[in-house]
Amino acid sequence: MSANHTKKLERLQQLANSISLPKDMVLGAATASYQIEGAVNEGGRGPTVWDHFTHLPGNIADGTNGDIACDHYHRLEEDVALMKELGLTAYRFSICWSRILPNGRGPINEEGLAFYERLTDLLVEAGITPYATLYHWDLPLPLQEEGNGWLRRGLVDDYVHYVDITTKRLGAKIKHWTTFNELFTFTWWGYGLKEDAPGLGGGAKAALAASHHALLAHGKAVPVIRKNVPDAQIGIVLDLNPVTPASNAPADIDAARRFEGCQNRWYLDAIFKGQYPADMLETYKDVLPAIEPRDLDEIAQPLDYLGINIYRRSVIEDGTEFAPVNFKRHLPEGQYTQMGWEVHPKCLYDILQYVNTNYAPKQLYITENGAAFPDEVEADGSIQDWDRSTYVLTHLEQAARAIEDGIPLKGYFCWTLMDNFEWAEGYLPRFGLIHVDFETQKRTIKQSGKLYAMVASQQQGTLQES
Repeated sequence: MSANHTKKLERLQQLANSISLPKDMVLGAATASYQIEGAVNEGGRGPTVWDHFTHLPGNIADGTNGDIACDHYHRLEEDVALMKELGLTAYRFSICWSRILPNGRGPINEEGLAFYERLTDLLVEAGITPYATLYHWDLPLPLQEEGNGWLRRGLVDDYVHYVDITTKRLGAKIKHWTTFNELFTFTWWGYGLKEDAPGLGGGAKAALAASHHALLAHGKAVPVIRKNVPDAQIGIVLDLNPVTPASNAPADIDAARRFEGCQNRWYLDAIFKGQYPADMLETYKDVLPAIEPRDLDEIAQPLDYLGINIYRRSVIEDGTEFAPVNFKRHLPEGQYTQMGWEVHPKCLYDILQYVNTNYAPKQLYITENGAAFPDEVEADGSIQDWDRSTYVLTHLEQAARAIEDGIPLKGYFCWTLMDNFEWAEGYLPRFGLIHVDFETQKRTIKQSGKLYAMVASQQQGTLQES
């Protein structure tokens, strides 16, 4: 390592050592089933919307798919051992509905349930707490083909049935349950646009119908989980952004308010206030789905926590995207990730403060935060990912600041454990704390992973001393 690199590493190590987190704070990493598991035709698993979407030409940036991904299905022991080496105290993963019910409903696939039991057992043996997400976008394909997936209100009952089966079987060992991951993204980008599966492209009308049905499914699932797992901690994960107008022009201020309503308040108000925001009801008046009288009461179930996925802020000006939201994203000068997302660490603090002030959840978790940057494997096999290392540590600084200011932040999950299939971008972006050679499946802990482990070690050392 050059003298310059040695100094850079020393500065990062000093930063890692300066981050002081409470002894009971969860430090983990997050993944999603389709992005890492592979084995799409093994273990009785049925097809999902992402299996179908990725095999259609032109949908994925590098023409790949998740058929093998990280081969996590066959490498559980190795991957859990790496989690332990990183010092993780928790692991957030998602359960593939099609591994449990290959057709979305009907016969239960015992082999699929056994896979997640085995993963959970390995985690518990390693001293790592499992945090399970019940839906991270991979809808069983037969249910998509029956009434366009989340556009069909009856899918709510199918989802609740799946949740009932899964939590009954796994609830003795898994106590932290998330109903959905990122409603805004999978409904707007998959149903409103054509960017993600199922690639429907139905505009705001489709996105809002899918959003309402998913919110209703969430609300109806919560009491089922409570019945099956009386000591459960139950939450939902939303992808949220702090939103600021690009200028003081009234048009930009109005556009920022509409965008904030679209991505943040539409979901937060429904979950925590039992109502949709009045200004957005007006904006959406011509594209609203059918909302039955008791729907919002059922959506607003008491929760134990809210998970927030945060990667960037949104600086918004007037525009034409997502009609009738009608906005355009402004890109300030600064550093950007491989995904084209601005690096702005304070966004993590700002979104926590925004949610805590306006909605006051009992507990908050950062359930995803991370960055994609190109990696270079050095001659000695190491990966010195300076930009990602800095990103993770500076965002952890903001997490510590939020806790000091009294925000009930209970955990941080880095996205992601290891490089994976990154949805419509394929294998081009690398977010992992662990590098994956997708030809050989060799795993290598990156510099960012080692620094994250340093933060965890210091925090756990504090735990041992207290």
